[in-house]
Amino acid sequence: MDDDALLAEQRAYYRAGANEYDRPYAGYEALQELLVVVDELPIAGDVLELACGTGQWTLRLADRARSVTAVDAAAEVLAVARVRTASLSVRFLEADLFGWKPPRRYDTVFFAFWLSHVPPTRLPDFWNTVAAALAPGGKAIFVDDGPAAAAYEEVLANQPAPAALRRLDDGSQYRIVKVFHDAQTLTDELTALGWSARIRTKAGHLIGIAEPRAVPLR
Repeated sequence: MDDDALLAEQRAYYRAGANEYDRPYAGYEALQELLVVVDELPIAGDVLELACGTGQWTLRLADRARSVTAVDAAAEVLAVARVRTASLSVRFLEADLFGWKPPRRYDTVFFAFWLSHVPPTRLPDFWNTVAAALAPGGKAIFVDDGPAAAAYEEVLANQPAPAALRRLDDGSQYRIVKVFHDAQTLTDELTALGWSARIRTKAGHLIGIAEPRAVPLR
């Protein structure tokens, strides 16, 4: 089974649900606490944010960065993000991250709650894109759900990739990719892909810092 249809449905979900996107941040105290973790992370210089959504994290990145380039596939969430960051110097790009190639290199590549939406078969290509976007000495930094989040999702079986069902206020239903990474397994996967990663947990979420290894493991 091919995951293209599943990814198309995932994009449609975020486009249709742009006005509902921010609800978890308003209603989930742990997410509010997680947003301030940016202040604890080595985010600096020119920052590339992948899958920026409505700009919840973009605001905090801009406070620490020299510049921010924020990319998302959904024009509707980008419209919200532009309003949210109107007073800041942030450049937004609309692009499908599974086909987009970074035009330059950045000191930091950041993504929040995106890695869990990448099908396992596309993980190597995704991390190659991240590596191509990093300047020498740069870091990839990410935040995402841990395994405990599966209890709050309607997990689907027999899909082309790990998936969950999401519903919007109008009753429409969409499949999305949802991979519930655990810290050790993800660390091992990144090691195999040529990265050095440190992943910790906070309130059930994963917080990771990864750097491409200069010398491959033997």
